[in-house]
Amino acid sequence: MTTERTWLPSSSHWGAFRAATDPDGTLHVEPHPADPAPSPLLGNLAGTVRHRTRVRRPAIRRGWLEGGPGPTGARGSEEFVEVSWDTALDLVAEQLERTRREHGNEAIFGGSYGWSSAGRFHHAQSQLHRFHNTIGGYTASRNNYSFGTSQVLLPHVIGSTDALLQHADSWQTIREHTDLVVAFGGLATKNLSIASGGITRHTGSAALRDLGTDVAVISPLADDVPPGSSWYPIAPGTDVALQLGLAHTLLTSGHHDQDFLERCCTGFDVFADYLLGERDGTAKSAEWAAGICGIDAADIRALAARMAAGRTLITVSWSLQRTEHGEQPVWAGLALAAMLGQIGLPGGGFGHGYGSMADIGDDAPVLRPPTLPLGRNPVSTFIPVARIADLLLNPGQQYDYDGQRLTYPEIRLVHWAGGNPFHHHQDLNRLRRAFGRPDTVVVQETHWTATARHADVVLPATVALEREDVGAGRRDSHLIAMHQVLDPIGEARDDYDILAGLARRLGVHEEFTEGRSPREWLVHMYEQWRSGLVAQGHDIPPFAEFWAAGDVRIPDVPRRAPLVAFRSDPQQNPLRTPSGRIELFSATIDSFGHPDCPGHPAWLPARQRRGGPLHLIANQPSTRLHGQGDVGAVSQGAKVAGREPIRIHPQDAAARGISDGAVVRVFNHLGACLAGARVTEDVRPGVVALATGAWFDPQPDPVRPGETLCAHGNPNVLTADVPSSRLSQGCAGQHAHVEVERYDGPVPALRCSEPPPLADS
Repeated sequence: MTTERTWLPSSSHWGAFRAATDPDGTLHVEPHPADPAPSPLLGNLAGTVRHRTRVRRPAIRRGWLEGGPGPTGARGSEEFVEVSWDTALDLVAEQLERTRREHGNEAIFGGSYGWSSAGRFHHAQSQLHRFHNTIGGYTASRNNYSFGTSQVLLPHVIGSTDALLQHADSWQTIREHTDLVVAFGGLATKNLSIASGGITRHTGSAALRDLGTDVAVISPLADDVPPGSSWYPIAPGTDVALQLGLAHTLLTSGHHDQDFLERCCTGFDVFADYLLGERDGTAKSAEWAAGICGIDAADIRALAARMAAGRTLITVSWSLQRTEHGEQPVWAGLALAAMLGQIGLPGGGFGHGYGSMADIGDDAPVLRPPTLPLGRNPVSTFIPVARIADLLLNPGQQYDYDGQRLTYPEIRLVHWAGGNPFHHHQDLNRLRRAFGRPDTVVVQETHWTATARHADVVLPATVALEREDVGAGRRDSHLIAMHQVLDPIGEARDDYDILAGLARRLGVHEEFTEGRSPREWLVHMYEQWRSGLVAQGHDIPPFAEFWAAGDVRIPDVPRRAPLVAFRSDPQQNPLRTPSGRIELFSATIDSFGHPDCPGHPAWLPARQRRGGPLHLIANQPSTRLHGQGDVGAVSQGAKVAGREPIRIHPQDAAARGISDGAVVRVFNHLGACLAGARVTEDVRPGVVALATGAWFDPQPDPVRPGETLCAHGNPNVLTADVPSSRLSQGCAGQHAHVEVERYDGPVPALRCSEPPPLADS
């Protein structure tokens, strides 16, 4: 006799779904019925939620438990002692109170960057920030790793990021109006599975496949190129040279829109002088660009002519700003679009992030989902998010950020929840040293990630399927009722319950909880969201009906079109820039005097890199979200000899005696890792591609005695921890230079797929 499964709704950053369990606990997942192209990443869920690396009980690093708080190089190498919840929470509360009393709240870092859950209530960062705001504040982080450089640049030159990210033209608009899309950094369909907060209807891949528009893709990777597109296999890191060569061609051929440049922009005269070489003696011609980027000058001139012949959309992927001088490809792309004069026209102008995230180009409503109120942080100190290692290693050191001169505070306690900096950050050996500096590191985590293994106190948190929540992305078609499908594993607790326990010990329980249970918070958040829409005339069911139905369709709301209004009348609808117009020369940025980010778009070669002859691209994976799901079936199925695959061109492989499927050692002056070779023509010669997200597995390097390598293939042991510029201090971890060699030694067993050594108290 078969038992009928009870399917319950839930959601994730890679899509809404339904889940059910068999009597033996087997988890089954199927996509939301409204999703026309579900993400294959749903296949990681069943193998992840009950994996042996789940944190099951509170655990404390033995050295910290027995010797007390203090800096140490032992984090990441010692065994943990499992303790009771009361013991763990008492110890954490004691250290929070001691740190506040002796050093002030500024000495607590609660940046807690990470994607965490798609749920809007059990969102670990929000919960942690709300908690610390109730106890006097914390040193925070600002911006993100994804497009943090652009978050600083774009307000200076176009007034905000929202005009490009939240109000981007839909794929349907592009299909109807656009003659040519020029995609710097590519249009990788693998990224169209993901959206922060989730996406119910994956429409991007099909829309891109059936676009019916000419597409020119500039990328060294073939899988960044949708079928039917023109591929320009550019040398990595040289997009700005090509953009300037195209701009010079438009200028000298008279194909630039002088009226738009005078009416809607400022500073074009300065930029034009730069293109013509009036100041530096170097004209940024097609021939000049060809010598840098590897695209023939004739092809550059032909592409410029195509761009000027019809409605053209210039788009720049987020990946291009995750490099040294990452502001430049974004700013130069915007300048190129301004020269064409089509910004503010349907399907024309400039885009940022098409192919980088599923919600860029989606046609769903732009509506903020229900949110947890965070309160106010009384501490004003912050760091740009990608400067975490600098913060911990260099207290008291000054640095530049967006025209300010700031100072790193001395951090004594790190409190992290729902994130894994050992995925996001660069130069992981340096980050390990940085994590040895604080007195105490507390991590709330679902799995034994590298961050949890480098903590002093690890508090087991539930996964989304083990609790109730509501889920939706910033541009989603549905709000999802995320039902609890599974009982919490071991002694895992919700982040809210963990922090409520700490709040009780610190005397702020009422301020943190406001007397509400998690379900009561869900009702409160939903009804506040609903009341605003009902006031606008929308028919939104009350919470009980929504919860029983499993979802509610998000109503269409009037969309702002800031660039359309600006184009129609720049005087009446100015941008939030100093001039009110698009700033092709920014007097503000120029006044900062940063050689690595001048006042107009410019070609700034990367600093002389050490490391090897091959250019490594550390891009986003196709088999998981960052490091989430790496132990799942989809991610594991793509491994080569149990390692993350590295793609290498046949010419480069043959020169090194590397065959497809071989284990290779990838190394430079910063570190080394093992990977599995995939020999393919999908990468340009001289380029290798190793996706981020393989769980960091530091082990002794058999080639370099006394040093470590990542046995699993995490490329961030190879990427330099340097900022994109002094303006943004953004992440520059997309590129590195490396050597690859065949590895013939014994292949070490992976440790990251097992829990660390655990002992009973």
